[in-house]
Amino acid sequence: MTDRIHRFEALENFRDYGDYGTAAGRRLARGRLFRSAHQARVSDADLERLGGFGISAIVDLRRPGERREQPSRRPPGWVGQVIESDHDDGGEAPHITFLKTSELTVDSARGFMGAVYRQLAFETPHLDLFARYFRALAEAEGAVLIHCAAGKDRTGLLAALTHHLLGVHRDDMIADYLLTNTAVDLAARAPAIARQLEAFTGRPASHEAVVAFLGVEAAWLEAALDAVADRYGSVDAYLERALGVDSALRDRIGERLSA
Repeated sequence: MTDRIHRFEALENFRDYGDYGTAAGRRLARGRLFRSAHQARVSDADLERLGGFGISAIVDLRRPGERREQPSRRPPGWVGQVIESDHDDGGEAPHITFLKTSELTVDSARGFMGAVYRQLAFETPHLDLFARYFRALAEAEGAVLIHCAAGKDRTGLLAALTHHLLGVHRDDMIADYLLTNTAVDLAARAPAIARQLEAFTGRPASHEAVVAFLGVEAAWLEAALDAVADRYGSVDAYLERALGVDSALRDRIGERLSA
């Protein structure tokens, strides 16, 4: 699994989520599906390397306010498609509200993330962005990169929906989602994040709590998929009714992404 991870100087959690077997007996191509954290702080060397991945479409799942605060950098001369949402409810990101108003513990982090995941698939900007992403998978000439801020939650759900659509085994879907915990050195990052949180909130946070907040757990993704099935009857029904992924579009995506 770790050979999926591409290391950059300042671009985190960049990895290939293709190259899995499917229920139809096909194998997804490598080098066509990428996911990562945001690109606001990437180095010039990172941009040069990123330009070599043949990316023709980037899906930025962040809120407008997030994009304004941390604008993306792109490789020199890059002229691909950027898919982003202008929907802005005027509020702050949920995790900021949580950190301001709640003590960060392992249990509170897990409870908060579980609640967030149960709503991710139904938020207005995500319905728009996810639908446009799947159309891009069928139409883009090159690779597609999806990202949010950390590249783990919104991005993780969208990658999982892609795997489900293409018939990737559930075990591979979960393993790919959990790879964030390997791609990002959570233990090394936690002390600096804990200091920032204490300065921001005035409350200390334990190392274990910060690591839990920065990482991912299989139960969170399961909560999102269960919520989708509860509301729509199945993940397939959600993909078709909420995102417009009908059988024709599903077939085009499958053909395009097969090795």
